[in-house]
Amino acid sequence: MERRHLPHVTGDLRSHIVTVPEEIWKCSGIVILGRRIKSLVFTTDIAIIRNCNADAVLAVYPFTPQQVISNSIIQASNIPVLCGVGGGLTGGDRTVRLSKDAEAQGASGVVVNAPMTNDVIEKMAKVIDIPVIATVLSEKADIQARLDAGVSILNVSAAARTPEVVSAIREKFPTVPIIATGGPTGESAALTIGAGANSISYTPPSTKELFSRTMEDYRSREL
Repeated sequence: MERRHLPHVTGDLRSHIVTVPEEIWKCSGIVILGRRIKSLVFTTDIAIIRNCNADAVLAVYPFTPQQVISNSIIQASNIPVLCGVGGGLTGGDRTVRLSKDAEAQGASGVVVNAPMTNDVIEKMAKVIDIPVIATVLSEKADIQARLDAGVSILNVSAAARTPEVVSAIREKFPTVPIIATGGPTGESAALTIGAGANSISYTPPSTKELFSRTMEDYRSREL
């Protein structure tokens, strides 16, 4: 079958953006609230969010979640946002309130870290109408208990072992939606997709790295 031509339309000023590896577009994606999401950019940097080609944002960060942060990201983003609402430093009723606030702000889903208890997830699932996404660190996690508590999507983050963990989960749960870390290259993302991931999260270069490339280009013009 002949491959269809895919037109690309951009502007002179917006052609310089962060692009996810091409391999990610081969995954099935997950339809979340009516939108098909194949790629997620793992960042809270609004400038990168506004200048990337990912389908959605995975806004999880290593501090206690704050409404002012989630609201700022959601308001500035032009793509759906999945917000972290705790699990490590933050839990209990605070996480339930944060999840309600995230939905009210316009989040497309809320993400809980691995230490989050199932009873809190159950409370969240009862008060919000957006997906609860649970981070999974290894194949030893009790996936069935997570699903029974109200988790809709798994977010596998196991560093270099991610494809192995995805494969082990997929063997037992053939239809559960899985987001997974794609690693630093297109090849590593392809391995994770081959293991059974539906969507891939991509960690973009830092602003420092991106600026470094730009400055090198500017310097070369002066020589």
